[in-house]
Amino acid sequence: MYRKAEDFEKPIAELQVEIHELGLFPASPERDAQLAELEMRLDETRREIYGNLSRWQVTLVARHPKRPYTLDYVERLFNGFLELHGDRQFGDDAAIVSGFAEFNGHPICIIGQQKGRTTKSKLHRNFGMPHPEGYRKARRVMKMAEKFGRPVFTFIDTPGAYPGAGAEARGIAEAIAVNLREMSMLRVPIIVTVIGEGGSGGALGIGIGDRVNILQYATYSVISPESCSSILWRDPDHAEEAAEALKLTAPDLREMGLVDEIIPEPEGGAHNDPEAMASTLGATLERQLDELLGVDVEVLIEKRYSKFRGIGALSGLEE
Repeated sequence: MYRKAEDFEKPIAELQVEIHELGLFPASPERDAQLAELEMRLDETRREIYGNLSRWQVTLVARHPKRPYTLDYVERLFNGFLELHGDRQFGDDAAIVSGFAEFNGHPICIIGQQKGRTTKSKLHRNFGMPHPEGYRKARRVMKMAEKFGRPVFTFIDTPGAYPGAGAEARGIAEAIAVNLREMSMLRVPIIVTVIGEGGSGGALGIGIGDRVNILQYATYSVISPESCSSILWRDPDHAEEAAEALKLTAPDLREMGLVDEIIPEPEGGAHNDPEAMASTLGATLERQLDELLGVDVEVLIEKRYSKFRGIGALSGLEE
């Protein structure tokens, strides 16, 4: 079983090294021809690998260490981001970033889960696993957005809410539950995008919206494959089988009506071309925001409620 995306990407990495090393030689017709051939092989290899990913491999891509995180999209898509900190009860949680910015001339609110890349930043961000104060901070900022009539953009990327004793003592379940209630009634448009991992209630705590998007190689599930494997098989090594059973990929979720739109990623995943990914995401967000700004707020709330009320309904059953 593959343990990380880099394992099945090894043929891609080997070709990239060859291209880099060949590029160090002086230019010549022979070198240029070899480079062109290698680049063609690289494109074909990447296309073949990413055209046949298993659900477990998609999970690994969603966790790719070079995948763009919330702040990467904030930097590329929004202007004048002003981050707000603290829940006014306990403290600040760096696993969730929140604040206000401008998007194509519209003042908006941004809330997203943030992972780290270095060991220090991973610890600072708690590996993208929010504490209760993170969800309460998110709710505080959302209510400010509602007060000033600013649409809300949320970006989901978490293995799940932090399951530690401190988080339990400070009411992690209550914090998430209150967010579900408040987001369902928020009187401004909400656009949700799953950009990496969407893990359990930790994802849903900022996941109620009028539009729910998912990137092509992101995942969204009630539990991680490893945790599911540990429960069902009492052994985490069955994660690959668990991923197949969970049906956590974008096409699975779209088929079940759990997401509204799949946003295509560049060939080889978002980490292969973050700029192109940001451009595609930005165009989708702009279109959806324009659609939602024209909807009466009462209709908006009713449709949002009906959307989530209908999730999980079984066909053939009467009310």
